[in-house]
Amino acid sequence: MTTLAPPPTPVQDGRHRAATPPVSRARRLFMGAPEDPRWARPALWAILLLATALYAWNLSSITGNTFYDAAVYSGTKSWKAFFFGALDSGSFITVDKPPFALWVMGLSARAFGYGTWQLMLPMVAVGVGSVGLLYRLVKRDFGVVAGTIAALVLTLTPITVAINRDTNPDPILVFLMLLGAAALLKAVRTGKLMPLVWSAVAVGFAFNTKMMQAYVVLPAFFVVYLWATNLSLGRRVRNLAVGTVALVVSSAWWMVVVDLIPASSRPYIGGSTDNTVWDLVIGYNGFGRIFGASSSVGSAGNGASFGGSSGLYRMFNDIMGGQISWLIPFAAIALVGGLVLRGRAPRTDARRAALMLWGGWFVLHFLTFSLAEGTFHPYYVTAMAPGIAALAGAGGVMLYKAFREGSAAAWGWVLPAAVAASAVWAVVLLQRVSGSGTVYTVAEVVAALGGALAVTGLLVGRFMKRQKLIGFAALAAVVALLAGPAAYSVSAATTASTNGTNPTAGPSTGGGMGGMGGGGGQRPSGSAPSGTTSGSAPSGTGSSESSGGQSMGQPPTGTGSTGTESGSSSSSESQSGRTAGGMGGGQVSSAMITYLKKHQDGATWLVAVATDQTASSIILESGQPVISMGGWSGSDNAMTLAKLKSLVKSGKLHYIVVSSDGGQGTNTEIATWVKKHGTAVSAYSGLYRLDASDVS
Repeated sequence: MTTLAPPPTPVQDGRHRAATPPVSRARRLFMGAPEDPRWARPALWAILLLATALYAWNLSSITGNTFYDAAVYSGTKSWKAFFFGALDSGSFITVDKPPFALWVMGLSARAFGYGTWQLMLPMVAVGVGSVGLLYRLVKRDFGVVAGTIAALVLTLTPITVAINRDTNPDPILVFLMLLGAAALLKAVRTGKLMPLVWSAVAVGFAFNTKMMQAYVVLPAFFVVYLWATNLSLGRRVRNLAVGTVALVVSSAWWMVVVDLIPASSRPYIGGSTDNTVWDLVIGYNGFGRIFGASSSVGSAGNGASFGGSSGLYRMFNDIMGGQISWLIPFAAIALVGGLVLRGRAPRTDARRAALMLWGGWFVLHFLTFSLAEGTFHPYYVTAMAPGIAALAGAGGVMLYKAFREGSAAAWGWVLPAAVAASAVWAVVLLQRVSGSGTVYTVAEVVAALGGALAVTGLLVGRFMKRQKLIGFAALAAVVALLAGPAAYSVSAATTASTNGTNPTAGPSTGGGMGGMGGGGGQRPSGSAPSGTTSGSAPSGTGSSESSGGQSMGQPPTGTGSTGTESGSSSSSESQSGRTAGGMGGGQVSSAMITYLKKHQDGATWLVAVATDQTASSIILESGQPVISMGGWSGSDNAMTLAKLKSLVKSGKLHYIVVSSDGGQGTNTEIATWVKKHGTAVSAYSGLYRLDASDVS
């Protein structure tokens, strides 16, 4: 088989070690390759240590996403709930994502007990692993300096720090996508089929983490393989066909298994309109995200306020700018410059193939996230960070080399322009949060002065032919351009509590729910302490969550409750707001949960409430299964009147919370029937007791 020879070993800046005999794998791992500069491996370990510190600092303060936390907890109580990704251990309804990330956290919780660090351990591990993997990929084609810069940029990307300190599935998604990229580049270099198959499998597992978002990179993967692999066109097409089969199988197996199981024997598929995973794939987690026609919510543009209005400016607006855009100008310029500099290279040139991959990764994510009209959270863009980081490292080194050597005519002068553009943009971003804290003021000064010194040093060094001055100016540029992201990242790592549903870094900018001050969704106070075992339920409660001002259901008021005995009442336990569909929008207090547990009378589910948020908070506080009748937004058709009657008649459910004024559609029918046939618990507004005798 004709294969693509590896590129020549890139010339490294810095002092090299003398030639040494072959070293063991362990020594190479810790000390680096003999041909690397002496500083290379210590720098990598320092970056990995920094990443670990940022992602794991003060783990006890991490709130996590109660929605996924509850599903993981339920999975530790029931293997059925574990497999389906059910919100409750009774397996009434699933979360609105496939379960791979829940499996990873769930296995950690089953092995070490349920608690904060047990759930966060896999997230921190894959976050740090992504940094190390990106370093290796960029170093392979562009050298140690490029790999080091890429790893540092990814480590300090603010939104990446924020999401790696949360229990949303995105860190696992990014790691799997990077594994897919690593295998693809190996397939391009060697021409072998199996690396391509493994790349497809990695993306398939990513699909079972966040569905269609995993496929954003696929066009770049296909184009790079078709263009750069040193095989005949027929063999490239054949290999891609085999890879596509592997992709379909690894992506669809869980969906097919679940959809083949009778609906009566499995939980309702949360977020779907017809109780199938397929509908969830193409609707709520597919085209609904792009075009705004969410199958579960059904309104165009729903959720756009989380990250601002859709459009090409979205990544630069007040909400998103500080999360991801710091190095977008530099990455874009570096991509174009790098491709131009490799313009006359052979079709199979490994460096151009890598640039195409990372450029495609960046551009495809940028366009997808910018133009998406459906539900959009800022933390989604952490998937774009590896592309930006790789281009900053690889493209930056290519521009630096062209600048030093005075090659490629005008493109030899692009580096100062790229540094200047990104430094100015960093100052603009930091001006937006002026007065938010000393760390941002210092970062603004460093970005402004460092950027000016870097550009001046580059130009003076070039005209005076002072190579050392150019080198120091380049180092100053790295410091200047990373000062802002570093300030935001430190803020994300040291903030006492974060928004578990919509985590962001840095100060609140007051738009949507983009800042620390936006919305609730915090993990229950005191829940899942590090010493909590899988056999005990977490304690504590959650705070309310909302989406762009729309009521999304209220979780328990928790320890703020007076904790009165059952039968007593307090104003804090009164009905407050209603959810979509009008079902169970009232607050559920700790006192109510105590009452429900005392009078559960052998029922499988403690209570039925309107939404996932309310149910997840009660699950985490009580340790008991709770039914979410309407899924995330309250509009899922998970609960029907016939199903409710069946559960009550069989003694599996006794209590249900409904709003005081009913709602629309099936929810209104259920609310009306419950109020007519159930017995109101006077101490708790909206709570009704139902027994088998109440079902005709």
